Amino acid sequence: MPNIPFLGALFGSSSSGNMADDQNYPVKKTEGEWQAVLSPEQFRILRQKGTEPPNSGKYNTHSPSSGVYTCTGCSAPLYKANHKFSSHCGWPAFWDAVPGAVGQRDDSSFGMKRTEIVCNNCGGHLGHIFKGEGYANPKDERHCVNSLDKRYMR
Repeated sequence: MPNIPFLGALFGSSSSGNMADDQNYPVKKTEGEWQAVLSPEQFRILRQKGTEPPNSGKYNTHSPSSGVYTCTGCSAPLYKANHKFSSHCGWPAFWDAVPGAVGQRDDSSFGMKRTEIVCNNCGGHLGHIFKGEGYANPKDERHCVNSLDKRYMR
């Protein structure tokens, strides 16, 4: 696993159309550099805050008992496989992230209040976090994450 420091009904990109926020992330690339290393669909989701269609991602029903899911953009570890659960929402769901790996920020796009989650290493959009939905997990949280944002590693 790489040693990476950490600093701290919606199928298109968000209504603002902005790229991932230009904050002080360890991994910095220009739009062209991101386009060179990501597929067009990965770029749309990770850098333009898009969403893949429900039930289309390869990790939606993927349920290993061990391993780690890493960021497609920078290979930073994001989620442990044993924190994944079946939420039946159409996207992979996790109840917690690797400590320090995922940042949260307010998202008021599409006329609703949500919390966006991003990779703290490269700023890539991962999805959204929802709290207090009554899931029987230790934190009662659902990190609703696109499959194209991550890779599974044993």
